[in-house]
Amino acid sequence: MAFMELLDGLLLAVFMGKPVWMWCVFMAIVLALLVFDLGVLHRKAHEIEVKESLMLSAGYITAGVAYGGWVWWYLGATSGMQYLTGFVVEKTLAMDNVFIIAMIFSFFAIPRLHQHRVLFWGILGVIVLRALMIGLGAPLVENFEWLLYVLALFLMVTGARMLVMGDKEPDFSRNRLLLFLKRHFRITDTLHGEAFFVKKRHPATGKMVRYMTPLMLALLMIEVADVVFAVDSVPAIFLITTDPFLVYTSNIFAILGLRALYFALAAMVHRFAYLSYALSVLLIFIGSKIFVAWAMGWEKFPPMWSLGLTLLILMSGVGFSLWKTRPAAKAA
Repeated sequence: MAFMELLDGLLLAVFMGKPVWMWCVFMAIVLALLVFDLGVLHRKAHEIEVKESLMLSAGYITAGVAYGGWVWWYLGATSGMQYLTGFVVEKTLAMDNVFIIAMIFSFFAIPRLHQHRVLFWGILGVIVLRALMIGLGAPLVENFEWLLYVLALFLMVTGARMLVMGDKEPDFSRNRLLLFLKRHFRITDTLHGEAFFVKKRHPATGKMVRYMTPLMLALLMIEVADVVFAVDSVPAIFLITTDPFLVYTSNIFAILGLRALYFALAAMVHRFAYLSYALSVLLIFIGSKIFVAWAMGWEKFPPMWSLGLTLLILMSGVGFSLWKTRPAAKAA
């Protein structure tokens, strides 16, 4: 009996305070969605149009919200609101990532036909990277509460810098990772279908050697971009809830749907010219919540207020962007 209690305690510690079956069910749902997406809907490579992108995204959002409904029912209203707030925040902040991904695809001249494959494998990398970041961050935040205030200040400073700098497109030709890869790896000048690596004859030795294709370069750049954006989004959700299960599940469900939504957003990227300012305000708001709660003597910023204000900031940014870009859209 004592051994079983010890084993249960070890399993709860390893799986960050939640039963093993909850993690298994979550991963089974994610795996089923990915298999259905790649193995059924996209078994044959094709160019994803805006209509298909919106339908896929609606399906992923429905799955994410439905899972949030189960969290609400099983873990309680507070956990449910924290999950949904984290889901909305991650989905919102990840929209900025869409613009960077669109620039990466444009820089490497990746046609829409092959973009889904890159994004699919990119999602698998995100699932692993986010697990590592959240798995390492959760114990630190739990044992050193003052870290939440440091994260809050970091988010507020980041949001303020984004407001001041505005939209500045990155120069990928000077990207350090890209320059490193070009110096240390053999890279083909053109795409080779959906292949990430190909074997070609070396011009000097005449031997068949492995070359990296621009498709692989795009995938690596997207993975690095996600790590950079996770530096903002993961602390933001830790300030909503320190429960690693809620942080991770809301993160992954939001990111799964973002890949599907990418093709619609990329086609309408010019209509969201002012969304980055809303994202800046959102970061400042999330960072300020912990200080507002401290000043008001609250144990925590009310979850319902947090969810409502997050949605208000997001919808305001989307609405203002669509209104300001309406004349250009009509002219086009």
